[in-house]
Amino acid sequence: MKVGTKSLLFGAHNIFIHPFLVFIAWWRLYGFPADPRLWVAFIVHDWGYLGKPNMDGPEGETHVELGARIMRIFGRRWEEFTRHHFRFHSRRDGARPSRLCYADKLALCCEWEWFYLFRTRITGELGEYMALSANGKYSCKEYMNRSIETPQSWYKAVKSFTLRYVAQNYRYGHR
Repeated sequence: MKVGTKSLLFGAHNIFIHPFLVFIAWWRLYGFPADPRLWVAFIVHDWGYLGKPNMDGPEGETHVELGARIMRIFGRRWEEFTRHHFRFHSRRDGARPSRLCYADKLALCCEWEWFYLFRTRITGELGEYMALSANGKYSCKEYMNRSIETPQSWYKAVKSFTLRYVAQNYRYGHR
């Protein structure tokens, strides 16, 4: 079974846990998500990881396309909203990340460290994320100033960076 599928079944993008955490993060950032289309986006935005051999490699970076196609049933605005939850696609398209991006990022900070690390360890995601961090894929000052040699230190660095990133940018996301 490929890592993307395992992520949806058991890992960081679990089809039950992750949408719930995105819901909580959205509520914290923007208030209660009353629009039912948001709830659909929370659920489907990462479904494109299904069958992907990596999370942040060339194949994994295309994961947004499935969720965006599904959200197209609500119109182009919702398609773009979902596509731009991933900063890679926002940069590629010359667009700002959507509000879903910030809720999606903050979702990691809304769960227990031990639970996240357990799930990502059993799926293989953690190894990929840590290796990519060590090789500079996610280069940022936070990673340079902290040890990321253990899963716990890596998670703390990611959480610290994520909290600052979201706090500095979430208001500018478009809906």
